[in-house]
Amino acid sequence: MKNVIFAFALLGALLMAPQTKAQDLLQAKDVSSVNVDNLSEADLAKIQAQLKTNNMTIEQAEPMLLSKGMTAANVAKLKARLSAKSVASGSQTTSTPNGGRKQVLETNIKVKDEANALVFGSELFDNPTLDFTADLKLATPVNYVLGPGDELQISVYGVQQYSASVPVSVEGRIAIDYVGQLAVSGMTIEAATQKIKGAIAGVYSTVASGQSQVSVSLSQIRTIKVTIIGAKQPGNYSVSSLATVYNALHVAGGPAVNGSYRNIELIRNNKVYKYVDIYDFLVKGDQSANIGLKDNDVIRIPAYLNRVTLEGEVKRPGIFELKKGESFQSLLSFASGFNELAYTASINVIQKTAKEFKVTDIKQADFKTYLPQSGDVFRITRILNRFENRIKIEGAVFRPDTYSFYTGMRISDLVKKADGLKEDAYGKRARVTRLKGDLTTEVLHVDLDKALTGDMEANLVLNKEDVLTVYSILGFVEVFKVIIDGEIKNPGTYRFYEGLTLNDLLVEAGGLTGSASKRVEIARMLISEEIDNTNPNKAELFNIDITPENNEQSKNFKLSPFDVVNIRKMAVYEKPEMVAVTGAVHYAGKYVLASKKARVYDIIERAGGLTSLANIDGVKIKRPIKAKQIEELESVDLNLGKKDSIQNKLEKKLKEDLKYAIIPVDWKSIVKDQRSSTNVTLFPGDIIEIADFNEGVKVTGNVLLTSEIPFNKGKGFNYYLDAVGGLDSKGWRKKAYIIYPNGKAAVTHSFMFVKSYPKVTPGAQIIVPEKPEVKKMSTGEYVSIGSVIASLALLIVTAFK
Repeated sequence: MKNVIFAFALLGALLMAPQTKAQDLLQAKDVSSVNVDNLSEADLAKIQAQLKTNNMTIEQAEPMLLSKGMTAANVAKLKARLSAKSVASGSQTTSTPNGGRKQVLETNIKVKDEANALVFGSELFDNPTLDFTADLKLATPVNYVLGPGDELQISVYGVQQYSASVPVSVEGRIAIDYVGQLAVSGMTIEAATQKIKGAIAGVYSTVASGQSQVSVSLSQIRTIKVTIIGAKQPGNYSVSSLATVYNALHVAGGPAVNGSYRNIELIRNNKVYKYVDIYDFLVKGDQSANIGLKDNDVIRIPAYLNRVTLEGEVKRPGIFELKKGESFQSLLSFASGFNELAYTASINVIQKTAKEFKVTDIKQADFKTYLPQSGDVFRITRILNRFENRIKIEGAVFRPDTYSFYTGMRISDLVKKADGLKEDAYGKRARVTRLKGDLTTEVLHVDLDKALTGDMEANLVLNKEDVLTVYSILGFVEVFKVIIDGEIKNPGTYRFYEGLTLNDLLVEAGGLTGSASKRVEIARMLISEEIDNTNPNKAELFNIDITPENNEQSKNFKLSPFDVVNIRKMAVYEKPEMVAVTGAVHYAGKYVLASKKARVYDIIERAGGLTSLANIDGVKIKRPIKAKQIEELESVDLNLGKKDSIQNKLEKKLKEDLKYAIIPVDWKSIVKDQRSSTNVTLFPGDIIEIADFNEGVKVTGNVLLTSEIPFNKGKGFNYYLDAVGGLDSKGWRKKAYIIYPNGKAAVTHSFMFVKSYPKVTPGAQIIVPEKPEVKKMSTGEYVSIGSVIASLALLIVTAFK
């Protein structure tokens, strides 16, 4: 009955508006308008407390909430928020993996403190993976003080055996079977062990004689209550009796937004027992202040007294808290010092006065004495992007580089630093590029030879940031080229050197090919200071005979810059080329074109002639389509528009589908007269194809049934179309055509509404194409045409009146 009453009260609580206080939630009667998203943390805490008091879960209250008008979605949200809050603020019991010592841990969900993110030390409490919980696997400290809630594991082993887990009662006593009660509260674990052993020895005689041993260990650690004030999540916490100050601070989320990290107070028995400075741990790793807690300890985090900001070129910029008497040098140590680019001669600090801001400069000598004031903002700037003693030398020296400058340095001194001049150095002139005081640039020219021989006027005194450029005579020399082309293995452009001969160039280009002739033509450019209009020549030609076998010529010809060498090909040098014969011949295969005018009849005769199964009407030549033909087609503009589909399809068909052009051959005519026009001259790569005799006629395309019909001598074109069931709905009869076995094609003709169909022969193929789609005119288009005709008629009638 109690649960039912509470459920109705809970329904009333959920009905109230999000702004309603938690203690008024129980008075609501309808929960249909409750928005769970807007319930505050205090509202959730009150609901959670009431559920706990009445021994009721949110799952048990769910049916009542639904009956009172709360949506299923809102119920699910409420369950999720209550579950998350339980995880965030609940406690958790942990134990060792082998079921050993246990303790209670307080856990909180860690949320990044964005408002305090720059404060040095805040990351210590935002990291959920960082913990200061005592390690339960370690031995119990001998100075551990027992109290109510602890549990001891007492074992007797040897001749006599006994084992029991004995809790410390609220009166501070433990009860051991056959021994009685012993007071252990307030004793250290070491002292309690001795007391227990003595009491057991009075009962177990083998313990007194040493035949049995007694073992006492701490199996469960009591929880203690501590209060934390001034933290992000202040409150009373139940923690392990082994918990330390840092453990408690971590559970509470660390200092609040204005909390101190340097003056945390541990209050015990109403007195400050210890001051905790977290910076000692962060900067030095010193945990001497991380002492163990006792029951009813209070950790008080006061507000900070002095915080300053350090930004710019330091290793760890941020907001730092300073104690009284700490100088800027101490602040710098908290930030781990300057980084490599920091300007350290003077520090700029912005300070706050009673009315406004002011700027102060702190010299390096004052770092240890300047005491920062609360609110100071220190800005560490970068060093200047310039050098105080840099000088540079470049060009024809052995070690061009940047060097250190000293007062009184001269040109000869800098050249000596660079290990002297290289062999190609130009000594008549060197250049000094100088940056003047007003940051403009001037150029000074010196005689380098005189400067290095002791002429003080030429050996200028240098300034810092000067750049000395030593020229190279190689930079004045033009790089010449020669060209070789023709029957050479590596034709191309080669660098010209003084004394380069034709023999040298032939060898450098890999030597002559096997087709090279003895004739070499060299073209040389004409050079003249005056224009000779009477000379029409643009180049001078030289014809030289060489010996192709050894890449040499009788007279070694000396080349000049920009010569063009052409190695001619032999007048007669053609590799044997072949054609192929396939199909119904006696000796099918490839045949060399022995004659420049070899014809179809000649090759078939060399192949043994046609067999008895050959179709004399089925001789054709397949000639490969060359890439050049496709390029020529691509270059032709059919005036079909840019990227027209018709031309694109034609090019694609030539490239991918039609790899060969078909040349029909009339073998009967060739046999009668070899001078027949169909006895064509063959080209390399041609394929002569002789089909086997086939009595069938194939019908394909837009017909009802693609099939092959036996040849009937007396039947015509329409007979074969009817034999396959006729045309389908898209078939175009008047455009039907036939392809004969030799590749020749014929189409249907019409004259005065009379159609003339091509003759059908054995082995032929009839193809019926598809009708083109014709867009029909709409009713509106017919009306428009009628209107135009009517207007024209009216105009004509009016004109003849």
